Amino acid sequence: MQDKNRKRTLDPSTTVIPFVLVLSLCIFFLVSPERSTETLTSIRGFLGDAFGSYYLLIALGIFLVSLWIAFSDIGKITLGKKGEKPQYGFWSWGAMVFTCGIAADILFYSMCEWIYYAQESHVQEMGSIQDWASTFPLFHWGPTVWSFYATLAACFGFMLHVRGVHKQKYSEACRPILGKQTDRLPGKIIDVLAVVALIAGTATTFSVATPLLSNALTTLLGVSASKMLTIAILLVICLVYTFAVLKGLKGVSWLANACMYLFFALLLFVFFFGGKTRYIVETGITALGNMTQNFITLSTYTDALRQNLFPQNWTIFYWAYWLVWCVASPFFMGSISRGRTVKQVILGTYVFGLSSTLLSFIILGNYGLGLKMFGQFDSVAFYEQTQDLYATVIAILSHLPLSKLFLLVLAFSMIAFYATSFDSITLVASQYSYREIREGEEASKKMRLFWAILLILLPIALIFSEGSMNNLQSVSIIAAFPIGMVIVLIIASFIKDAKAYLRE
Repeated sequence: MQDKNRKRTLDPSTTVIPFVLVLSLCIFFLVSPERSTETLTSIRGFLGDAFGSYYLLIALGIFLVSLWIAFSDIGKITLGKKGEKPQYGFWSWGAMVFTCGIAADILFYSMCEWIYYAQESHVQEMGSIQDWASTFPLFHWGPTVWSFYATLAACFGFMLHVRGVHKQKYSEACRPILGKQTDRLPGKIIDVLAVVALIAGTATTFSVATPLLSNALTTLLGVSASKMLTIAILLVICLVYTFAVLKGLKGVSWLANACMYLFFALLLFVFFFGGKTRYIVETGITALGNMTQNFITLSTYTDALRQNLFPQNWTIFYWAYWLVWCVASPFFMGSISRGRTVKQVILGTYVFGLSSTLLSFIILGNYGLGLKMFGQFDSVAFYEQTQDLYATVIAILSHLPLSKLFLLVLAFSMIAFYATSFDSITLVASQYSYREIREGEEASKKMRLFWAILLILLPIALIFSEGSMNNLQSVSIIAAFPIGMVIVLIIASFIKDAKAYLRE
């Protein structure tokens, strides 16, 4: 009887419609790759060029508002009953916050993103590669993007644990302003858009760092890279996170803790045994200083004369991508934050998410930069020659002592990162599929299994068409344009509702 009732409560607008839309897009990519690429590239280019300031201002605004909320009276609100203790310990909560917000991309980009910046004319105009190639990764993965997570986690946590709503959807968070329109067409559009952006964003993320994992395994096993190996890797990841998600939040928590231990083991090994400890520390301090002193300048740089296109290619791209990627993660972060105050959620997200991300880029990135600056290995020249960033990363890591062992731990860490990110997203997406679901109630195992499989199908399909992957990235960036407006609406609704709650 319970299963029958559940079937009737499924919401087709957040299950069938997004699935059909994304499937149609993939077919369009595969059947007409050139036409689809041209169309999406032109739309993406238009938004970045004509509306670049829109992305920059939304991002800076959310960061500033997150600090205001944390230190205002709203920050004192407990997500739950007054005096209620947190549902999870500080470490377990922080581990889930960090790992659900960042996938295995962090390990890949930490080691190589500075190489991109070292080739940018804008970086060379600002000063030396030493000072600025190490600064921009901290900026593009730093306070701004984590403010998206922190603020939305507080919004959704308030909605779930204080107001006790039974609809865990993006549109529901807009109800204080939208009112009855939440249950009508505007609310449906918001929810469909959110799920499509979620699927596109997760598929893109899966496709970015998987080749590094494939390269690490081919180096370890001495076999040649192939599409079948990459598919096998994706299936293993799928099995791990499907097993965890079927176990519910206990499985997710256990996997998140394991992921954190592996992650910090990698960082400590490079820091202490890579031979660049002093350089890593000093370059990291300089980069943090550069970012802090120039934060507003970096956040508002538009390249109005279009001399280098740096903000269009990098800053605007990142803000748009993170706006799409944070569709699901903050829901999960809010759901595990019962018993914490709004201030604790926001500042705790910065403590765990931001600090762990900065540490990763400072240690792993500055190790590779140090090899170049000391003349031990010029990874920039190697990349220019090979045009293979994944091979470049493997070449950097080969300079570490016990490099084969490091690659093995790296492979396990990337699998754990992918699994912890996607099991939390799977939990949220499966709950999103119901018209109503009460707090503490989990989606059926069949629904969780459906989303676990759906999220892995697109990355597997993308392996056979690089153009499709680029197109899906463009879909993510384009989707960020309306998603940005929705996020502003959610935050405004939260502030309005929280002020009303304080008056009550």
